[in-house]
Amino acid sequence: MAEFYNIDIVGYKTDLPVLQLPSGVKICFFNLHGDVEMTEHCGKEIAKLVKGCDVVITAESKGLQLAHVTARELGQARYAVCRKSKKLYMQDGIESKVTSITTGYEQTLYLSKKDVDLIKGKKVAIVDDVISTGGSLKGIEEIVKKAGGEVYKRAFVLAEGDAKDRPDVSYLATIPIL
Repeated sequence: MAEFYNIDIVGYKTDLPVLQLPSGVKICFFNLHGDVEMTEHCGKEIAKLVKGCDVVITAESKGLQLAHVTARELGQARYAVCRKSKKLYMQDGIESKVTSITTGYEQTLYLSKKDVDLIKGKKVAIVDDVISTGGSLKGIEEIVKKAGGEVYKRAFVLAEGDAKDRPDVSYLATIPIL
């Protein structure tokens, strides 16, 4: 029988499947992909947390639609995306190394020159679906600094485990590491 964790994300109630990572750790798996209603709800709530920023940035892939809704709610025409593979149009961009709890291995984040120009000299809000160990956040922060932007806010839908105790991040709800 499948195991689920019931959560209330600022009035949006859902059940998250509990999944075991290769490391043996169990997490409450949160996935915005394909869920229009939840993405809209979370993006609108995240926009309230990062009000006053000039630009939103996220890492692919689960943060993409969240950043889209957040930027739209803030009246911003563009948002920046850190990609996990270097695309042809990114040859003149910047990069940073990250290790997240869900992948468990080092990855590289890439930001295109167009997005570097977008965030240079701006107050940047980092938004993403979940913060846990902070590995991905650290990589995005490095990207923002390399690009000449100022990390203004860090906002997540969920704070997992001890991430809920970090004073430098905002979030909508918490989930445990099981």
